[in-house]
Amino acid sequence: MSSSTFLAQARQHLAVGTSLFALLVNLGAPAPAAAQEHPTTATPIQHVIVIIGENRSFDHVYATYKPVAGQTVSNLLSKGIINANGTQGPNWALAAQSSALDKTTYAISPGGKQQYANIPPPGTQYAPTYASDTYGAPFQTLAVAELAEPDLFGKYNNYLITGATGLPYNVVDTREAHVYGLGPGPFQITPSVVYDSYTGSPVHRFYQMWQQTDCANSHSSSSNPSGCLSDLFSWVETSVGAGTNGYPQPKPFTPITTGEGSDALGFYNVQKGDAPYMKYLADNFTLSDNMHQSVEGGTGANHIMFGYADGLWYSDGNGNIATPPTEQIENVDPQPGTNNWYDQDGYSGGTYSNCSDLTQSGVTAVENYLQSLSTPISPRCTTGAYYLLNNYNPGYVGNGSSEFPYSQFTLPPTAQPHIGDVLSNAGVSYTYFGEGWDLYVSDPAGLNPFDAYCNICNPFQYASDIMTSPTQIAAHIQDTTSLYEDIDTGNLPAVSIVKPSGFVDGHPASSKLDLFEGFVNRIVNQVQGSSLWSSTAIFITEDEGGGYYDSGYIQPVDFFGDGTRIPLLIVSPYSTGGIVNHSYADHVSIIKFIERNWGVGTIGAHTRDNFPNPTVNSSNPYVPTNSPALDDLFDAFNFGEAKIARK
Repeated sequence: MSSSTFLAQARQHLAVGTSLFALLVNLGAPAPAAAQEHPTTATPIQHVIVIIGENRSFDHVYATYKPVAGQTVSNLLSKGIINANGTQGPNWALAAQSSALDKTTYAISPGGKQQYANIPPPGTQYAPTYASDTYGAPFQTLAVAELAEPDLFGKYNNYLITGATGLPYNVVDTREAHVYGLGPGPFQITPSVVYDSYTGSPVHRFYQMWQQTDCANSHSSSSNPSGCLSDLFSWVETSVGAGTNGYPQPKPFTPITTGEGSDALGFYNVQKGDAPYMKYLADNFTLSDNMHQSVEGGTGANHIMFGYADGLWYSDGNGNIATPPTEQIENVDPQPGTNNWYDQDGYSGGTYSNCSDLTQSGVTAVENYLQSLSTPISPRCTTGAYYLLNNYNPGYVGNGSSEFPYSQFTLPPTAQPHIGDVLSNAGVSYTYFGEGWDLYVSDPAGLNPFDAYCNICNPFQYASDIMTSPTQIAAHIQDTTSLYEDIDTGNLPAVSIVKPSGFVDGHPASSKLDLFEGFVNRIVNQVQGSSLWSSTAIFITEDEGGGYYDSGYIQPVDFFGDGTRIPLLIVSPYSTGGIVNHSYADHVSIIKFIERNWGVGTIGAHTRDNFPNPTVNSSNPYVPTNSPALDDLFDAFNFGEAKIARK
């Protein structure tokens, strides 16, 4: 989910009122940031910009990508799973999906599998957010759209008023050609559904994604030592979907009851004109085809892992481990008489697990798998701690208050260390630029439908040492209007983390990939035209795969993940040429790059940024032989004669 976990859905149902024009106009622009000092770096990179979009897997975007001469890529096309025109390829069986049976105790690799002749048809689960004929696109007129959403490169503005499905929610997406005969695996979304269209949003919760990837040591091989088959995406979508919230299973229960069907198996075709800017960046800079979401699950947990290189656990608000309310603890064993309909999980249900306790629902299945591998993997779980696995609101609102007005489903304030602590201690400047932050701060009740700031995406909004200090908030959390001023004036912080609003973050159903392209295009063009270009690296990635299928290797690194591959583009003067980097990475790899470039320490003694860089066999660059291992992405650049100290 993008934006506030629960409040965003309510906001997205509200009509746009003309009385809000004055509020937006009167927000005013923040004062420009002070000039930033630049400590010594190991490379010519003095500025890192990390742009994080929403919910797209690597194959979902780059399924048909063909790199420049001399480069190779791992995708559906190169594996022969599909042909260049998007039809079934000779090796289609490698991605074939199956149903399964899980009627008593949660399993990440359940039995009773039967391959689909045709995957269930895709659906319109989240259509009411923006994509249905009832609500249309998020804005009714271009004038309102440009006022409320000023962060796009100009030619993309019209996409804010186009792309509605013309369909109600929780029905089969009949826009898709041959919707009842899609075959057993991935299908091309376009051209029957035009690229500039809202589409359904697949399930992307923690225990669901573990099941989708279907990992078991019994499936392992030399090329796939983790044994993850990724063949249960459709089944999980149709059997449990985005969560039960503890409710009984609806009757009757059909493959479209959850509203998703097989949305997860859809992909775009960049060779046929889809995602043109994403293709342009890959053709001209560096693309990673081995970047992964760091946590199985959704937006909140993945942004947290990016900021902390660890999961966050439930506390008493004063830094001590505590036990959450019972109804907020995951119970993913199936309800009696159902096939995989969990007892308790959901956005307003369970989302904590004590992964140090093998009696907890779901925990045994994951940890037994980790311990069964030829090189057992530590779950890295603090004793007695209940970790947040999905999306709950952070413990603070924008003004620093911890009296959260929205919901009881809120992670208490945390004292766990984060990357900001490491950077501050070393005198390295950093800022989280969240689009819509200024409006969010002025709208604590979340009543303004233009307020699409993503509170669960800001890792620092969970942190007591930031949010209890107005000085720290002002120094380290700003709106994107400040980012654009900092680029123009050459006063960019050393590290900038940039999050688009829910309108343009690319999240399926509530946004579109072309809108995220427009957000990225503006920043890249502005940096390229500024004095900062020669010393800046822009990392463009996603928070997670959004539940979309991906065919890449998955390395288990702890209880929390990793998950499916996601796109990573690295744009800088030192990453040109259309290179495809194969080194195994996840979100923490970007943290490792920052730490090594500025010569700072790791976040904690046991956080993921302590993992070594991968070693690989020459025959397979995708699979680390020293798991758990994460690349620091230095090998994605060509720094020439720059002196680079190896960590």
